[in-house]
Amino acid sequence: MLCVLVPLQQSLGMEEKFDCIIIGAGPAGSAAAITLAQGGADVVVLEKGESPGSKNLFGGILFTTVLNKLIPNFLESAPIERHILRRKFGFIFGENETTLELRSEKFNCPPFNNTFTVLRSQFDKWFAAEAEKAGAQMFSGITVDNFIEKNGATVGIKSKGGDELFADVVINTEGANSLLAERAGMRKLMTPHNRVLTVKEILKLPKETIEDRFSVERDEGASVEYYGGAVKGMKGSAFIYTNKESISIGIGCTMDEMIEKNSGPNGILEHFKELPTISNYIKGGELLEYSTHMIPEDGYNNLPKLYKSGLLMAGDSAALINPSLYHEGTNLAMASGVCAGKTILEAKKRKDFSEKSLSQYQRKMEESFVLKDMKHFRKFLSFITNNRQFIDDYPKIFMEMLVDYFTISEMPKKAVRKAIIKKFLKNVNLLRLLYGMWRSKGALV
Repeated sequence: MLCVLVPLQQSLGMEEKFDCIIIGAGPAGSAAAITLAQGGADVVVLEKGESPGSKNLFGGILFTTVLNKLIPNFLESAPIERHILRRKFGFIFGENETTLELRSEKFNCPPFNNTFTVLRSQFDKWFAAEAEKAGAQMFSGITVDNFIEKNGATVGIKSKGGDELFADVVINTEGANSLLAERAGMRKLMTPHNRVLTVKEILKLPKETIEDRFSVERDEGASVEYYGGAVKGMKGSAFIYTNKESISIGIGCTMDEMIEKNSGPNGILEHFKELPTISNYIKGGELLEYSTHMIPEDGYNNLPKLYKSGLLMAGDSAALINPSLYHEGTNLAMASGVCAGKTILEAKKRKDFSEKSLSQYQRKMEESFVLKDMKHFRKFLSFITNNRQFIDDYPKIFMEMLVDYFTISEMPKKAVRKAIIKKFLKNVNLLRLLYGMWRSKGALV
């Protein structure tokens, strides 16, 4: 991987113009670069970090439906950690815990449910190298400071060092905290209520220990997600993902609640790690890495503008995150990169990079699973915000009822059931529950 420390003009030539400049070498940027390079376009990727992946973070799951098409044999060379065989979702409140676990042998066979754990520092570097093999130019250590505009169209970029590069189209895949998108008027200013702050640790554990604790073998992996008391009752979740010889553990909560409750992410993570179930998972782990990340949760109804003359938005810069229980992001990012690349190749044939021409990107996105899924779950965030009882009160009451039901005593079981029903009716407004369930239609599943 080439790391550039000399001026861009010296490296590429002062007068050189590209078909496309891509800002950011994450999944969206590299997917776009491969699509463009394979289509014969002259494309350059500018990465802010010392190398692709050095500044990138996510919980740990890579969804590969799009990658399967871009690089059909990716499993032969990609730095995959494990494929996810076991998925567990649960609530923790005090001493009580309840979980739902899914395990299927279908997930043990190719394409392994298109769900893998990876370490971004390794995967992004590999993915960017694949873009270079396809013909894209990749440069690291370059911070893009602003776009170059001419007659209302984006015609290039200006680096922090003052260097300028020109292209027919620029794709912005800068990430969730994209100041460039704000400067270009493509999206509203970031606010705490539409951003999730995530902190994650990578803990080293022996391969055998991981497989024993999570009941997996060989390349099999597990993902664990907890809500409710696991994150002190806040909007968000805590997670554990298994790697080959380490586990990724972290939490992600909305920034507005952290501010409101004066609860920092480090304290929430430590609280999660100290829970009995979790402490048994991570016991003896050696801290290898600590990192933070911001996740955009603007939602379908508040998406930024995706295109204008000479400029397209993709990945986290375009807030392309499925906020539901799926937590999909990497596949949405790659899909947006592919759609952006195809749009530019078509525009190149027409020699038209106007806003009208690039509007085909919006059409492609709407026809893909990306915006269809985001539209389907467009009510998810507002429902959770306005119906906190579904992530707090109701799960807590349900768990207490389960504990009561399965507590062995000399009380007759009929009396136990009556006591549980009485407790339920005392603590739950039945009409409110039924109304909430009706309103949840189309929001949660």
